[in-house]
Amino acid sequence: MTSSWNKIEKEYLQERGKPMPSKNVARLKSIFTKILGEYEISYDIYLNLSLELSTGKATPDLCFFKPEVSDWLEDEIRVKNAPLGVIEIVSPKQSTQDLVDKLDLYFGAGVLSCWIVIPTFKMINIFHAKHDYKTFMSGELLDEKLGICLNLEEVFK
Repeated sequence: MTSSWNKIEKEYLQERGKPMPSKNVARLKSIFTKILGEYEISYDIYLNLSLELSTGKATPDLCFFKPEVSDWLEDEIRVKNAPLGVIEIVSPKQSTQDLVDKLDLYFGAGVLSCWIVIPTFKMINIFHAKHDYKTFMSGELLDEKLGICLNLEEVFK
């Protein structure tokens, strides 16, 4: 069983460029989807969308795009246009440096806002440039670029 699981985990890592998500990571994705639902007028929010940006490939945990009408006859396997914002959640076997390294990829492609969520410490860092960020650990989180405000007590419940 262990060798089969390691093979699955390795394949996931190769495809997505990150470790398999844990229970807490999956829970946070679910919570973000629910809480961010109130912003569905402003954004289309996607989970685990494969991006092929001008600066490289990435698969953020969540990403925000301007709303658009879906073309159900024409699907995209890798989306080439940059999202407005991304959320990356640190998995237990992943270093924060892995995600910091992705900032150049995202901002170089035109992403306006990148959240790095560290579940272990109930912390969210919102970057608007590689060296321009705010850290939120309690109270209200505000992303001025995306116009999103969240109560961290709802996120990390």
